[in-house]
Amino acid sequence: MTQPGSGTRPDDARRHNRAVLLRRLHVEGPCTRATLAGELGLNRSTIKAVVDGLAEAGVVTEAVPAQRSGAGRPSLLVLPDPQAAVVLAVDIRVEQVALAMVGIGGQILGRHSWNLHRTTRLPGEVITHLAESAALLRDELGVAEQAVGVSVPGVVRRSDGFVHEAPNLGWRDVELGARLAAVLARPVQVANDAEAGALAEHLRGIGRDVADMVYLSADVGVGGGVVSGGQPLRGTGGYVGELGHLMVRPDGRECFCGSHGCWETEVGEPALCRALGLPEDTPRGVLVAELRDLAVVPGRADRLLEGYAGWMTAGLVTVVNMLAPELVVLGDLFGALPPSVVDRIGSELRRRSLVSRAAGGTRLAVSPLGRDGALVGAAEIAFEPVLAAV
Repeated sequence: MTQPGSGTRPDDARRHNRAVLLRRLHVEGPCTRATLAGELGLNRSTIKAVVDGLAEAGVVTEAVPAQRSGAGRPSLLVLPDPQAAVVLAVDIRVEQVALAMVGIGGQILGRHSWNLHRTTRLPGEVITHLAESAALLRDELGVAEQAVGVSVPGVVRRSDGFVHEAPNLGWRDVELGARLAAVLARPVQVANDAEAGALAEHLRGIGRDVADMVYLSADVGVGGGVVSGGQPLRGTGGYVGELGHLMVRPDGRECFCGSHGCWETEVGEPALCRALGLPEDTPRGVLVAELRDLAVVPGRADRLLEGYAGWMTAGLVTVVNMLAPELVVLGDLFGALPPSVVDRIGSELRRRSLVSRAAGGTRLAVSPLGRDGALVGAAEIAFEPVLAAV
C-alpha cells in the first residue's frame, strides 16, 4: 500500500486510509480486521479507528463468517453495506441499452434494458429513455445513485464523455457526458465499451491477477481494451482500443468507419453470420444458439469456421506482437465461439506470434462475465470517484 507522505495532515491521512480500505472491500470482498491490517500495511489501532468510523456511518458492518474453521471464537468479517454507496451503470449497445443500480461491493441491486432500433438510436431518444428508466429503478429500489458510468461502442474522450464517433450507432460529435449529467443531475463518466470490459475483467473477471492483458469484444463491431502494468491504457485524450479498425485485408469490405478491410469486417457479428451461412441481420439469440449447436458435433465448428478463425488469428497476432499481453480475453459474442475454435485460434496465435513465443505463450481465454462485462466495467468507472468520497 502507498502510505500518505510524512507531511500529510491527520484529516487527509484518515480520508486516504478510509478510501483505500473501502476500495479493498469493494474489489476483494469481506475480510477480517487483521487481514486488512496486514494487506494495507496499517497498525491495528488505525484499522480499528477506520472500521469503527465506517460502521458508525453505516457504510460497513461486521458479521460472523458463515463457514467456521478451527476452535475458538471466529474473527468477525468486515463487509460493506451495498446500499451505502450506489452507482448507475449503463451499457449502450448497437441493438440494446442495459442499465443497473450497483451497490458497493459490486452487487447488482436492480436492472432494466430495452431494445434499440434505427428510429430510437438518436442520442436524444437514448438520453430521454435512460432518464426515465433510471427514475423507475430509483422508485423500485428506494435508492439513488451517487454517480453514473456509461459504456459506449465508439471513440470517447474520457475527460468529458464526448463521443467523437460511434459509427455502428450512427453517432458523431455527441456531448453524451455533459447531456446525461444535466438530465440526471449526477457526475457522469463515459468510456469506450471495450475499455469498460477490460476494467471489469481486470477487477472482477478472469484477469484479476494479470498485470498485462487485452480484452476483445464483438457486437456488430469489434473493440479492444488494454491493461498495461495493472492500469488501463487510455492514450492521449482517452482515445485508445479501436482494435477492430486494424487493417487486415486491404481489398476487403467497406467498414462502417469509411475505410476498407478493417478487422471487424472479417470477424464482427455480420462476418460470423456469413461464415455460418446465416443472413447478416440474424438476431443475436439465433446466432448464439447456432454456435451452441455447432459445438455439439465434433469437427463441424472447426470446418465451418476455418476461414473465420484464420482472420481472428491474423488480427490477434498483430495485437499480441504490439502489446505483448500475458492474457487475451474474448468477451461478448466472441465468448460464444465453440471451445474447439477458441482452442485452435489460441494454438495458432502462440505458434505465429513472435512475441508470444518469446514470452512463453500468450493465454487466450473466454470471459466469465458474458454480456455483462461492459456493464460491470461501467459501474467500476463510476465507483472510482465515489469510493474516495464515501
